[in-house]
Amino acid sequence: MISEQKVDDVIIALPQRAHEKVNRLVSTLHDLPVKVWVIPDYFHLALHKANIEEFAGIPMLDLRAPALTDYQRLLKRGFDLVLTLFLMPVSLLIMGIIALMIRLEGPGSVIFRQKRVGENGRLFDMYKFRTMVADAENLRHTVETTDSDGQLIHKSDRDPRVTRVGRILRKTSMDELPQLLNILRGEMSLVGPRPELPYLVERYEPWQRKRFAVPQGITGWWQVNGRSDKPMHLNTEDDLYYVQNYSLLLDIQILFKTILVVLRGKGAF
Repeated sequence: MISEQKVDDVIIALPQRAHEKVNRLVSTLHDLPVKVWVIPDYFHLALHKANIEEFAGIPMLDLRAPALTDYQRLLKRGFDLVLTLFLMPVSLLIMGIIALMIRLEGPGSVIFRQKRVGENGRLFDMYKFRTMVADAENLRHTVETTDSDGQLIHKSDRDPRVTRVGRILRKTSMDELPQLLNILRGEMSLVGPRPELPYLVERYEPWQRKRFAVPQGITGWWQVNGRSDKPMHLNTEDDLYYVQNYSLLLDIQILFKTILVVLRGKGAF
């Protein structure tokens, strides 16, 4: 066929199980004046996209190539730092008042630290104002349920563990203010998929892990299109839309939409 049709290029795209067949094809094509291209069957394993780099003349497939270019990452980080530092003076005043309210309501720490999964699957301590009773983590099993598809639901708008001050903070999203410190530490961004709980990530399908290809954020596409009305781990499509369509303009649009959503108090609990 190559000789009759005067083919110039041959592209081989076969699954991994056809490794021996690929070897035979390449060997057969050695004596023919054609270029041979092989598409490796590994791209479905990539976190977002795959890049090819060379090491000692050997091509290597980077399955965790970043979704953002170096320029995009620098721009996003610069935007985060400038806006966060601008908001800090007012935010620190508000956080001081909130800390006093939590302390007056009852015993327990003011700041709640929780392990979350960040960009590329890295674990970090995410900060929030405590909105639940002191031993809330030990009572998690009392509110967890499963839906009709067997998916875990870990949040409820009638969670008995939430304190009175906590309900106000959650309704206004003020409980998220300490995450400005996570941004300054480089662990989070203003906009991006929400950092997920490790035990929920363990239940992820491989395709859902693509949401960790960018810095995780305080707010994002998911929040302004449903917020807590839609459990995060069951609506990864919203996060993947953000990953695939990232731009600084999109970040700015999401921040403005977030303000409107918070003012309406929609979906927060």
